[in-house]
Amino acid sequence: MLTTPAVTLTAADTFAPDEAFLLSRGELDTRRPPALHGQDFHELLWVQNGSVRLHTPTGKQDLTEGDLLFLSPHQLHGLQGRGTTPIVVSLMIRPGVIRAIGKRHDELGGIAFWTGCDQPHVTHRDMHQLAALNQAALRLERAPRRKLYLEAFLLPLLTALDRRPDGMTQDAPDWLVAACAAARAPEVFRHGAAGFVAACGRAHPHVSRTMRRHMGITPSDYVNGLRMDHAARLLTGTSDPLAEIAAACGLPNLSHFHKLFLAHHGETPQRYRRLRQRHLIQPRP
Repeated sequence: MLTTPAVTLTAADTFAPDEAFLLSRGELDTRRPPALHGQDFHELLWVQNGSVRLHTPTGKQDLTEGDLLFLSPHQLHGLQGRGTTPIVVSLMIRPGVIRAIGKRHDELGGIAFWTGCDQPHVTHRDMHQLAALNQAALRLERAPRRKLYLEAFLLPLLTALDRRPDGMTQDAPDWLVAACAAARAPEVFRHGAAGFVAACGRAHPHVSRTMRRHMGITPSDYVNGLRMDHAARLLTGTSDPLAEIAAACGLPNLSHFHKLFLAHHGETPQRYRRLRQRHLIQPRP
């Protein structure tokens, strides 16, 4: 375990007066860092290639390609490359920018820079998400170093991060949080509880016990809620027949679809659509 920091980086020494951010990428040294360091600004790092070892006062954690690391001010850390060509991308953010974004968007509580934890927050992007992130970083690299362009990069990323569903305990395992996020995709929830369990990568009995402990519901309860929310969006946003909407939710049995929708929304699908769907109104000349 590494000892006290040898250096503290400051915004005054890092940013020019008119810079809101700095973006860089590079290959990490594979030697163990001599000490931890701190900084008085936020930083987002992600592993673009290879693997990286994160050192903190409490120990070490290995990060792989696609892992994102959100560092808040004064979180002590050190980075060490592992294996062949360990490349990271670093986005350093001037103090005050992240605080201002958090004040405007309460929904960010509990993720990224707003976890409230003493340790850096780590999350993961899959291969396609990482490619999109790298493309967005290239656009940001060519943009002026102003807050407008930084927020245009950050907000799509932040809205896509895994969030704890309402009612989930704070000590729920990361794999359950990730599975709940993955289950919001139609290609997952169409397969019902089996699709959710597959996203968890655990045995069905273990998933069921864990969900009951941390959410008080079953995998079927959670997936059916996602299905009915999806159905509600289709009912108000399209003119698709009910049978097609039910099938799009993975429920070819129309009677079962009606029963689930009524239980979830307190209205039949027909009434829900009739009360909420609006036609475009054009002003008279």
